[in-house]
Amino acid sequence: MASIPRVMGVVLAGGEGKRLAPLTAHRAKPAVPFGGNYRLVDFALSNLVNGGCRQIVVLTQYKSHSLDRHIATTWRLSPLLGNYVTPVPAQMRHGPYWFAGSADAIYQNLNLLYDEKPDYVCVFGADHIYRMDPQQMVEQHIAGGAAVTVAALRVGLEQADQFGVIEAAPDGRTISAFREKPTDAVGLPDAPDRVYASMGNYVFTTKALIDAVTEDSRDEASKHDAGGNIIPMLVARGEAQVYDFSTNEIPGATGRDRGYWRDVGTLDAYYDAHMDLISVSPVFNLYNSDWPILTWPDPLPPAKFVFADEDRMGHALDSMVCAGVIVSGGTVRRSIVSPGVRVHSGAEIDDSIVLHHADIGRGAVVRKAIIDKNVRIEAGARIGVDPEADRERFTVSPGGIVVIPKGVTVTA
Repeated sequence: MASIPRVMGVVLAGGEGKRLAPLTAHRAKPAVPFGGNYRLVDFALSNLVNGGCRQIVVLTQYKSHSLDRHIATTWRLSPLLGNYVTPVPAQMRHGPYWFAGSADAIYQNLNLLYDEKPDYVCVFGADHIYRMDPQQMVEQHIAGGAAVTVAALRVGLEQADQFGVIEAAPDGRTISAFREKPTDAVGLPDAPDRVYASMGNYVFTTKALIDAVTEDSRDEASKHDAGGNIIPMLVARGEAQVYDFSTNEIPGATGRDRGYWRDVGTLDAYYDAHMDLISVSPVFNLYNSDWPILTWPDPLPPAKFVFADEDRMGHALDSMVCAGVIVSGGTVRRSIVSPGVRVHSGAEIDDSIVLHHADIGRGAVVRKAIIDKNVRIEAGARIGVDPEADRERFTVSPGGIVVIPKGVTVTA
């Protein structure tokens, strides 16, 4: 009887996330809250665990305490069958050096692969919003016999200069070229107006991964990046194949959210991905119980909406409101309100993301904003009403989203 292949997950979670500042001022990018209850890293980990990969290491580096604590308290798998999700900080095993890039992060932690002895390794990013069954990608990888298989999303030809673009050989599977943000990309044979964009998710044959990152470690000119150096190395040798994400089938997916993937690397992308959650038929459906996004909920009571007077009514419309929230005579529209938030009488929150335990004072107005954790908006304060006044005090994204940093008090 054929043995079941051993698959290990490596989640790359060491990025600074500078483009998400100030949300990353006190936390690693994968630890940034998302969708009320979750952290960004929960999406990659949920996909791996739901797909049967339950021996996972999360490689961390920058401002990792919040991320390490979240993984340690949330992602406890039963050790009875050897299952685990564990954070692995930079340990300087090869000298006094931090991770120089994602490939170097793997190279500095090759002891994990030597100890576990997997046949294949899923190397996934930690900061994308999507659902994907990695087992289907692993099965294609095994059948194809490649050193690496790269997950790819079909995007419009006009977006090619925003992604690492994969060009496939005539067989439709072998990668003939991997180009970073090209301005002269060529469309797919079956869809001339589309190209393959790399999703930053890879399946490696273990020996090929070890050999590639070891060789790369000796190249002083390399940036030691998985996407920028390791994949082109294997493409040049004809040992890389592409996996078409559009073929991935997820139980419970709707026609509207099937094939959804978002890179939330900027404030505007982070905001837009949240807005995808709250329509009547959401573009990304968090309510799919057949492929749940997993996390550890805070031990909070249900949300509460109080006062039903004509001029003082607590209510929320077209919004997601988490446990522990009290909307006390205020109004929430088209927004995501995270656990423990307080919305006081006369306050208005529109088209916004409010993170944990923020306090929105009486008569305050919050529009098109991201409010980080533990922020206090004082009574009568106005955010998102006067763009120039907002820019004098806070970060405002190119799309006009006002971002209030963690723990700040905003005065009227």
